[in-house]
Amino acid sequence: LIFIATVLTHLTGGSSGREGAALQLGGSISSKIGRVMGLDDKDERIITMCGMAAGFSALFGTPITAAVFAMEVVSVGVMYYAAIVPCTLGAVIAKLTAEQIGGEATFFALPEIPQIDALSIAKALAMGVLCALLSAIFCYVIHKTPKLYAKYLPDPVQRAAAGGFFVILLTLFVQSRDYNGAGMEVIERALQGEASSGAFALKILFTAITLGAGFKGGEIVPVFFTGATFGCVAGGVLRLPASFGAALGMTAVFCGVTNCPMSSILLAYELFGGEQLGLFVLCIAVAYT
Repeated sequence: LIFIATVLTHLTGGSSGREGAALQLGGSISSKIGRVMGLDDKDERIITMCGMAAGFSALFGTPITAAVFAMEVVSVGVMYYAAIVPCTLGAVIAKLTAEQIGGEATFFALPEIPQIDALSIAKALAMGVLCALLSAIFCYVIHKTPKLYAKYLPDPVQRAAAGGFFVILLTLFVQSRDYNGAGMEVIERALQGEASSGAFALKILFTAITLGAGFKGGEIVPVFFTGATFGCVAGGVLRLPASFGAALGMTAVFCGVTNCPMSSILLAYELFGGEQLGLFVLCIAVAYT
């Protein structure tokens, strides 16, 4: 059901990601396998995390991030280190399998990367604060919208119809389909230093209207979109290279929304090659704090 619903959401122009479906698919399939195997509660939790890691890794091609994210996201502030070997193994096998059937690992080459000095450190810290504020706004809007739908439209069919109508209306209003679907092409442009100043706000609005109405998909790619476009604009204001600002924003807002700092740092390494990783770590740490 989550697979079909996600496909339909993307097919009809809803603003959502794919990773929510991948995590749910991986987790539910592996959980079922655990029950068939007769695993106890502890081991069933671990095999469920393996499935989540495999789904994330197959989709993005980032096995280290996927393995740690599955362990980190289950319970904020607690890491299930007992799962590190099976989660890593599951994530690596999933990545290799996806590549064999035509999947590609996600990687971005940044055109300009600043040197680490006192000024760039200060700018990274400032970016972390801004990304933290944006993360809070994103979470508030995403959580508040379903309650507004439920308050005024108690029938879920009415909510879906209204959500679809609002998405179409907004698309016609902005005269662009950049905010429909996942929006990976917009993320790629932002990471090359090109983003409109209001793109991040519009993506939050489109995503909240889509998911709040009951359409499916996920929030992680919309978070990437929001962070990358915001970071691109904010980077210019802070006199950072716009592309590097987009990369900082993408990983720091991901951290602020998911509360997963270690996964965010590893994501920066796997997506951007780890150059000047110290600036990413500072920005992510401030956003998390």
